[in-house]
Amino acid sequence: PAPPAQATAPAPVAVPAAPLPAPPPVPDPTALADAAARRLLAFHERLREGGIAGMAREQARLGDTPDQPASTLELALLLAQRQQPGDVARALALLEPLTRATAPAPWQAPARLLHTRLAEQRRLEEQIEKQAAQLREQQRRLEQLAAQLEALKAIERSLNNARPTPPAPAPVPRP
Repeated sequence: PAPPAQATAPAPVAVPAAPLPAPPPVPDPTALADAAARRLLAFHERLREGGIAGMAREQARLGDTPDQPASTLELALLLAQRQQPGDVARALALLEPLTRATAPAPWQAPARLLHTRLAEQRRLEEQIEKQAAQLREQQRRLEQLAAQLEALKAIERSLNNARPTPPAPAPVPRP
């Protein structure tokens, strides 16, 4: 009898390894900064065209404390556009963290630009308020001096009216 046939295992076949997925492309920083600037400009245009109602809608959408850099910049821009008391200071406070080196790179440049512009606006507003206060003080002082002058004129008139006029000296005949 023939010996039973043994099953031989097939020789291992080399299976090609699945290619490793390519790493995600690293976004170009310039393209990211460009996209951030374009987004901010588009938002500004929406604010400009939307008027007061559009600003109210955008503010409701953004909320009080946005969690994304883009939303923070948009809210700061909205506050700068509204021109309500305290809005510039609030916008500056919102922008401050985005101007630091730890902020996301695409948003640093627009944040610095807007922060610089708002800081200058705030400085000029404070200067205007100071000059307005000085003007009010000068006007008050001018009114006070005008009243004193009128009082002196009244005293002078009363002295002139109270004093009898002496008779005119008789003309002396000439020889």
